[in-house]
Amino acid sequence: MTGLVATVVTHRRPEETASAIELLIEVAQAAGARLIFDPREARKHGLRPSASVELADEPPRAVDLCFALGGDGTILRGLRQYAGSGVPVFGVNFGEVGFLATVEREEARSAFEQAFARQFDVLELPGIAIRVDREEWVAINDVSVERQHGQRVANLRYCVGEDEIGSVRCDGLVVATPAGSTGYNLANGGPVMAWGVAGMVVSFIAPHSLTARALVVAPGDTLEIDNRSDDEPVDVVVDGRPVAVLEPGRRLEARFVHNQGSLAQLAGVSFYRRLHQKFGRLATLR
Repeated sequence: MTGLVATVVTHRRPEETASAIELLIEVAQAAGARLIFDPREARKHGLRPSASVELADEPPRAVDLCFALGGDGTILRGLRQYAGSGVPVFGVNFGEVGFLATVEREEARSAFEQAFARQFDVLELPGIAIRVDREEWVAINDVSVERQHGQRVANLRYCVGEDEIGSVRCDGLVVATPAGSTGYNLANGGPVMAWGVAGMVVSFIAPHSLTARALVVAPGDTLEIDNRSDDEPVDVVVDGRPVAVLEPGRRLEARFVHNQGSLAQLAGVSFYRRLHQKFGRLATLR
């Protein structure tokens, strides 16, 4: 009996994860572990309380592990839910790429057994603390400042500390962590940052300039982004979720922060092997 207690989050297509949920419950029961589901997950999968299944109105933070069954968006949801708590998120890929996933769905049984036996490493992921006026958020992957649909291109000024780097007319910009550098930033032509590198990368969305280049900001520096547009507001999007509107004349501040997310990793899987496997797999899907 391990006594391990875990919560579970899944993506929006329950028919894809149904067999994995059944398997997870089976392995949990054999291990003497307990799984906690919130009402949304319980309804999604038609679950009732049992020896290894508990239903809770709110997902507790005092748990040993969080299983995330889905793509990177679902895994990010688990990482945000337990940000700063030290609770590892164990991701099983049910998405297309699943760069943050610990294992692929085909490896679920052995992976669940290893998880309940606590046979995994934990990688601490940094985040980006964002502030607009008195509102604050933390991104695990990235924050983007984006031109609103139907509006003209934005004019964004960006500074590091007291030093202005430049002003760029563009559809927006992305500030990413190392874990997030393989997402929107990579699509912009920004550099991939290996996990373990400290810093955040800035890249531009459709810049109207031949001189706009990606920039890696040192972890101790504060990045400031000013909306210098005459009339056009821009959206602030944190890990794919719109959180605020940056009106002309307003400023966003971004800072690198350590140890915001805890990602479970099986032994022997390096960042570079993951990079090769995931992006090689993506190429075969095209």
